[in-house]
This record gives sequence, C-alpha cells and structure tokens, in this order.
Amino acid sequence: MVESIAPSPLPAPVATPTTSTISERARARRELIRVLVRRPSFLIGIAVIVVWVVCAILGERITPYDPFNGFFGGHKPPSTAHLFGTDRLGRDVLSRVMVGSRDVLIVAPLAAILGVTVGSFLGLVMGYYRGFVDDVLSRIVEAFLALPVILVALLTLVVLGSSSVVVVFVVGILFAPIVARTVRSAVLSERQLDYVTAAKLRGESGLFILSREIFPNVLGPTVVELTVRFGYAIFTVATLSFLGVGLQPPSPDWGLSVSQEYANMVAGVWWPTLFPALAIASTVVAVNLIADSLQSVLNE
Repeated sequence: MVESIAPSPLPAPVATPTTSTISERARARRELIRVLVRRPSFLIGIAVIVVWVVCAILGERITPYDPFNGFFGGHKPPSTAHLFGTDRLGRDVLSRVMVGSRDVLIVAPLAAILGVTVGSFLGLVMGYYRGFVDDVLSRIVEAFLALPVILVALLTLVVLGSSSVVVVFVVGILFAPIVARTVRSAVLSERQLDYVTAAKLRGESGLFILSREIFPNVLGPTVVELTVRFGYAIFTVATLSFLGVGLQPPSPDWGLSVSQEYANMVAGVWWPTLFPALAIASTVVAVNLIADSLQSVLNE
C-alpha cells in the first residue's frame, strides 16, 4: 500500500507595502497637518519663525538702514527715524536685529540637526542591540550628560576657536547624548513588538530592521526632539556669543549685541539690549510652541 504524501506548505508571502498602505500613511500625514493648523499655539509659533526666516533671507534688502554702518552721534533713543534707536556706534538697532536673525537661523538649526542625527543613530544602536554595545555606549552617554553643556562648549571654543563651523560642531555633539537617551527609550519599547520579530524571522539584517522597521515608528519622538533641540540651540548659541566665544564682531548676532550693550543699561540706554533680547526670547518661545503642539498631537 502506497502511503500518500501530504504536499509541503508553501512559504508564507513576505508582506510588502501596498498602494493602500501608502495611501493610509498619506492620509495620516494630512490628518496630522489638519490637527496642527487648528492649534493657535502652533500657528503663532510658525508665524514668528516665518518672520525671522524672511528677515534672514532678504537681509539688507528689507532693512531700513545699513546694519553695519552707523550715523554720527552714537546712542539715540527710539524715534520715528529709528524705531529701535541706534547703538553705541550709531548703527540702526532695528536693521541689526533683522539681519542678526541670519546667523541664529543658520547655526542653531545645523547644530540641532547634527545633534539629533548623531543622537538618533546612537539611540537606535543602543536600544536594538543591547548587551555589551548598550553598556559601553550608555556609559559614554552618561558621562557626557554629567557635564554642563555651556561650560564644556565654552572651554572647547576657547581651544578650537570661535568660527561658525566649530560652534555648530560643538553644540551638536553636546546635544547628541540627550537625544540618544530619548531615542533609546523609544526603541526599547518597539523592539519587543511583533513586526520586529517578523522581520527577524524573514532574515532581515539589523541595519534593515533599524532603518526600515523601527526608525519610522520612532520618528515622532525624534521630530519633537529636533524642535526642542532647535530652541535650546538658539539659546546656547546666543549665550556663547554673549560670553564672547561664539560669533564674533561685526556680526549683528543677537547674543553678541546684548553682550556689547548690556553695560549701558545702568546709564538708561536700554534699547540696544532690550530688542535683541526680545528677538532671542520670541524665537525660543515660538520653537517651544511648535514643539509642544507636535508632542500633544503625536500623543493623542
């Protein structure tokens, strides 16, 4: 009697993105944008940032006066001729505040992007591989987190110099450990889920799983972290300029302008210090409003 042989089961098909899946993701992104634009705090933050971006891009083409050349007479209070007054060299403060946004909106975003990029990579590796790799990198991250950011940046810039490239590199590297800790926590929650296990059973490499499976699912916290680091980068760059190790004269950088003029406040000359300080505050608050709105929507 011949025994019947049951046919071997066919291998399960590997799931691939379909048109419906892609369209669902597109709908989710559109819904996210619709929810964000209904939030007044998000719109206010975007409006403030847009104003400073326009000032940074157009620069001297829209300023009422040349921000680098002054008028005879030095300090002059706000008037119809000079809405924000003039500084100690007779330069129009409004023009310098408008052009000063250029340095901030170049250095701070680049530093934030560098910090989030390096930190996200470290966090993904630490959270996914665990074990020895996680232990070693975690000790390094904790060592950096124990150091005061401003103090380390100050010492590094004194040694390496105060160019914009050095400022971006130093601030970005100092922000990376903070981002790495946040991304690592998110990855630890994701690596135990079924889709990661399925990817491992399909024989996918660790790099593929990290880049194509886990990273898209921790992108929300990463974007929020980017906006938060942007706000901190603005404040950090302004602080370094105030201390004299950031951007250097004749740059109209806001922190540098405050540093050069704040001593005159005791003599009643408040306008060259107040308006750049308000520019810093408005930008940081606007970025924080955007970050809070993003975090609230992503957590809903």
